[in-house]
Amino acid sequence: MKYNYFGNTGMVVSELCFGTMTFGGEGYWEVIGGLKQDESTELVKGSIDAGINFFDTANVYSYGASERLLGSALKHLGVKRSEVVIASKVRGRMSPDHNNVGLSRYHILQSVDESLERLQMDHLDILYVHGVDPITPIEQTMRALNDVVAAGKVRYIAVCNWPAWMVMKAQGIAALNGWHKFEGLQYFYSLAGRDIEREILPMAADQKLAVMPWSPLAGGFISGKFTRENQKLEGSRRTNFDFPPINKDKAFDIIDVMQEIAAGHGCTVAQVALAWVRCQAGITSTIIGAKNIMQLHDNIKSASVALTVDDLAKLNDASALPKEYPGWMVERQSGDRQLNQK
Repeated sequence: MKYNYFGNTGMVVSELCFGTMTFGGEGYWEVIGGLKQDESTELVKGSIDAGINFFDTANVYSYGASERLLGSALKHLGVKRSEVVIASKVRGRMSPDHNNVGLSRYHILQSVDESLERLQMDHLDILYVHGVDPITPIEQTMRALNDVVAAGKVRYIAVCNWPAWMVMKAQGIAALNGWHKFEGLQYFYSLAGRDIEREILPMAADQKLAVMPWSPLAGGFISGKFTRENQKLEGSRRTNFDFPPINKDKAFDIIDVMQEIAAGHGCTVAQVALAWVRCQAGITSTIIGAKNIMQLHDNIKSASVALTVDDLAKLNDASALPKEYPGWMVERQSGDRQLNQK
């Protein structure tokens, strides 16, 4: 297992992060996974044994059950708190109560305390805001996030699923007030969904932000299980929960290329998909999930798949984004203003 610095913080995380969205399976989350304590503990142990030190959960995953199961697993295994990096999130609705949702100061402070109680910990290493709250002013959100860091309950703050302009607005507000800024980003990124290459990844490089891709297998669609002839699989997450949205016709074209490359490396299609994400510039730690230990081991093996320059070129060509404005104009006008020109 290799390790990378988390953005500009100096903290080190494994290049694979284990995501616990399959833990719990309560309510809406049943279609994603329903792992109970013994199964969850087995996956946490398997991750640690493989060198993973980074674990991702969220308060809204099974409405707190994922956090409880992760915390209990780490305690049962006797893992030292200083040996792991734990990330959770805030934003999603946790109950029908009017204020138990969003990015208000009220909800952030309440949610952090509740997450820590469920995890049986005194601090989170990373707290993500899990999405946009169009009601709460960004100033209030950033002040509340600064305060939970100042209180010692959170080490670093990060953001999921915001547009680039909103992230930069938040960073500017934090800088102006001397508050803690976002140190990392968690966004959907996959061979079947490369949208963040337009604005998010360039912003991350400019601002020295860590990048953690979620759903690198596009909700399992490019794991190798689905084919043009068999697009519905019993028990598959994608069959029961068709998310995130992708262009499936294009995805099948990508899978054709992945199958050829997988055969050449003696690995699985899923490992090729994960290896491609890992190889992309600016990626800090790719979030993997699993429903069982065999799936976990298969995903972890992707870290040893060495894609060639030719492999990457084939995958990039098959999955390339269509050019959009103003991107194509920026590219056209930048030709005579490259660095290191003689």
